[in-house]
Amino acid sequence: MKQLKDILKPVSILETKGSTNNLVVKGLALDSRKVENDYVFIAVKGSLTDGHQYIGTAIQNGATCILCEEIPTEIDSNISYIKVEDSKEALGKLAAEFYDHPSKEIKLVGITGTNGKTTTVTLLHNLFTSLGYKVGLLSTIENKIGSRILSATHTTPDAIQLNSLLADMVEEGCEFAFMEVSSHAVDQKRIEGIAFKGAVFTNLSHDHLDYHKNFQSYLEAKKKFFDNLPKTAFALTNVDDRRGNVMLQNTQAKKFPYALKRTAAFKAKIIENSLSGLQLDLDGAEFHGRLIGEFNAYNYLAVYATAMLLEMDRFEVLTELSNLQSAEGRFDYLFSNNTGKTGIVDYAHTPDALEKVLMTIDKLKQNNSQVLTVVGCGGDRDKTKRPKMAHLAATYSHRVILTSDNPRTEDPDSIIEEMEKGIRITDKAKVLSITDRKQAIKTACAMAQNGDIILVAGKGHEKYQETNGEKKPFDDKKILNEYLELN
Repeated sequence: MKQLKDILKPVSILETKGSTNNLVVKGLALDSRKVENDYVFIAVKGSLTDGHQYIGTAIQNGATCILCEEIPTEIDSNISYIKVEDSKEALGKLAAEFYDHPSKEIKLVGITGTNGKTTTVTLLHNLFTSLGYKVGLLSTIENKIGSRILSATHTTPDAIQLNSLLADMVEEGCEFAFMEVSSHAVDQKRIEGIAFKGAVFTNLSHDHLDYHKNFQSYLEAKKKFFDNLPKTAFALTNVDDRRGNVMLQNTQAKKFPYALKRTAAFKAKIIENSLSGLQLDLDGAEFHGRLIGEFNAYNYLAVYATAMLLEMDRFEVLTELSNLQSAEGRFDYLFSNNTGKTGIVDYAHTPDALEKVLMTIDKLKQNNSQVLTVVGCGGDRDKTKRPKMAHLAATYSHRVILTSDNPRTEDPDSIIEEMEKGIRITDKAKVLSITDRKQAIKTACAMAQNGDIILVAGKGHEKYQETNGEKKPFDDKKILNEYLELN
């Protein structure tokens, strides 16, 4: 419990109605349904709903204080109302204060970029765990506090959840935490009030334009994360991506570029790339890792560089890093001894990610091997990438099956029709459309011959398929493994 007047200290208040002097706060809530007695309800204007509409419900559920951008015309004399210019910004500061600024008590590193975030944070968590530290993880797949696993519903939690999770990490003795930082989180100020020890930029390509509307806004959201870093933090960016240097333009943090192709503070070179893994010259040392593909060479380099900036022992880092596995659903590799076919499950759901995975497969496959790609696009998301995804799949594959991903509230057949617009006339003969994803995977396995490679792209680690608001169990890897053995 906290005194309201104490947690309000960092918040810029425009107007107050009702007393805040003696109020005791037991909790904070963004959702009126989660409000309990003596809670502060924060009314936030979102893209879909306006929290101000639920102030009455929050009061009925026990809220004694309302933080909002507009004080209601009808007020309750027993309730304190606090008007601020920006509820999202105020929430971040309020939550950090309520939970005693846990991010200042732990070495927190945020990873942002279109692709590679989950693999990088997972590798960092596993690396530092293997080095003997208690570590926190905040990722798309799961959240971890030491060895305790918690489900993850967003790439980056809201400010209340985030500070609560960080407080639990501090309570359990975590020394480090590694966190995916999405563009949505920056734009929605979910990381307001959070102190970062460092930030890592992986790359930037076409994604989330359904939310950001244009690429420049998407870029600026990523850049803002670096702009707000303190002088005491480090900024580690991939300068082989032309936006890497953009991230460093206005940051106060200490700047460290990494690259495979350019001169940089941290450098790597691919010596060999095969199905047995990557052999690298990593910062002057010979290194062999289990992960496959150039994109994972960047992930390895980012992890290594982060560990060096956090003052870990170089020899121990290289030794432990070589034994680590990738995150679930990231180039997940299956081989059938029965049929001689190879299956790969990957989360690639952007044109850039799909192209990188397919280019990697092209370099690794035997000369007589064919590549069969099963791919779909999610509903209620950026529509402009749909024809691009299909076009790339057809460019790099011998056979393509277009199918459902997570249709959400859209008609899956309509999504597939939009994807089909990206198929060139010369590629139409090698493309099938099968709406049922399970049937699509089964068909790909049946069509494949000995030595062929089947890529199932788009959903990766997800264990569900969402249709019309309902999530039904669905596991690409499980289904692929089943039919890979049968056919």
